[in-house]
Amino acid sequence: MTDAPAAPSRPPTTSSRSAVVTGASRGIGHGVALALAARGWSLTLVARDGDRLAATVDEARGAGAVAVRAVAVDLAEPETSSTVLETHATAFGAVDAMVLAAGVGSAAPLAGYPPRRFDKQFALNTRAPFLLVSQGMALLRAAAEARPAHGAKVVALASMGGVYAEPGLSVYGASKAALVALCRGLNAEESGSGITATALAPGYVDTDMSAWVHDTVPPESMIPVADVVTTILALLDLSPRSVVSEIVLSRAGTTGYTA
Repeated sequence: MTDAPAAPSRPPTTSSRSAVVTGASRGIGHGVALALAARGWSLTLVARDGDRLAATVDEARGAGAVAVRAVAVDLAEPETSSTVLETHATAFGAVDAMVLAAGVGSAAPLAGYPPRRFDKQFALNTRAPFLLVSQGMALLRAAAEARPAHGAKVVALASMGGVYAEPGLSVYGASKAALVALCRGLNAEESGSGITATALAPGYVDTDMSAWVHDTVPPESMIPVADVVTTILALLDLSPRSVVSEIVLSRAGTTGYTA
């Protein structure tokens, strides 16, 4: 693992805005990838499942992406973040947006919680976004300088559990709460130079990651992926003069404090 940016920044090599999207082969990441493709963005798509990722690349190209690069890696491994950034830098020179949707969850009481499950969640949910942002700062700065009307954006998928406590989700919530704090810190340090970050904290979203609660939370009562994608697109449309550190999306029919 390196402490320096994975690749030197340079002016964008395409006229289109470019994004790194993690967790791009399914759920929210997949929805964002296709929505940005339809807007004519250039994309570096990241996921662990190479076959599903290849299918998403084909979909993105068909939807209108200017250019697409694919990186099939497990972001829980620390060395892989630099691979993602090097791929993107070589192809596009700068990064206008990072949409960090890759994540993993594990539900169990704190008492006797397996440390290996703790480590896995923090590796993917917290450390990987940190490494991508920290090592990719030069690429974000290059985009913010080249396109000052847009700036550069980071949107990280946190969770309702990172804002309000949920029984059995203490470790998952802690990993996502750290992500909220990371976005706040990035805004404190970089928003004056055109780089802004938002942690998006939804309740249960209708994806396969939420299938484990279908017996108590029916999918038709969950937040649609399309609503989360719409929110992310709106954030990417904001000028860099506006800072939204976090957004909580709650499910209709709840108190707003539970997933």
